Amino acid sequence: MTMDTLVRAPAAVALHGISRSYGRGPAAVRAVDDVTLEFPRGGWTVVMGPSGSGKSTLLHLAAGLERVDAGRVMLGDTDITTAGDHELTTLRRTRIGFVFQSFNLIGSLTAAQNVALPLRLAGRRPTRSEVRATLASVGLADRAKHRPRELSGGQQQRVAIARAMVTRPEVLFADEPTGALDSTAARTVLDLLRAMADSGQSIVMVTHDPGAAARADAVVFLRDGRVVDRLVGAGPREVADRLAAWEN
Repeated sequence: MTMDTLVRAPAAVALHGISRSYGRGPAAVRAVDDVTLEFPRGGWTVVMGPSGSGKSTLLHLAAGLERVDAGRVMLGDTDITTAGDHELTTLRRTRIGFVFQSFNLIGSLTAAQNVALPLRLAGRRPTRSEVRATLASVGLADRAKHRPRELSGGQQQRVAIARAMVTRPEVLFADEPTGALDSTAARTVLDLLRAMADSGQSIVMVTHDPGAAARADAVVFLRDGRVVDRLVGAGPREVADRLAAWEN
């Protein structure tokens, strides 16, 4: 994907001057500070930065998991900053997918039951075929009846991705999705995300790994809660060098 494509593509998520602080008075920490940023539709954007730069907070604000103190978050043409709690819950169950580093699967449920859970929470009765098809899309059709303890870490993360994708969300958010995986499992997950992006899925991911970041279309760098840099189509060495520059 070229820079021109990234610039012209309609935004899947647009952040307009958003800020978020924690604490009060002199002890207050401004985790995200007046950030304006667009994540393109059909693109894969990675957010990187030093520890404490506000990466995960930015991701949570963009996904509606936390509310901003100031500014606007637009999911397509929907202003989620003005959404009530019920509407926000509905948006998260239908138009937003989220993948965590720790998988967050329910241990007592099978892979198929974990994948079906978002549909059930949204009031839908999932069909066996759509659940199986979603598991097949992440290469786990033969693991539908396995519980998380019977799966490897990489397989659990792929189940988590299937669970996030079963509702066909407009945007998939991923917070360090390969952080708890070995290199082989991480590569499998990144290959899956790359294939999803190539098929038109909008993805926003936080990672500390330059190799993982280089698989994306663009990398945005944060420091002290602000956007300080951006790379498009960069390799692992360039991403690592730029990250090191902002860590110093």
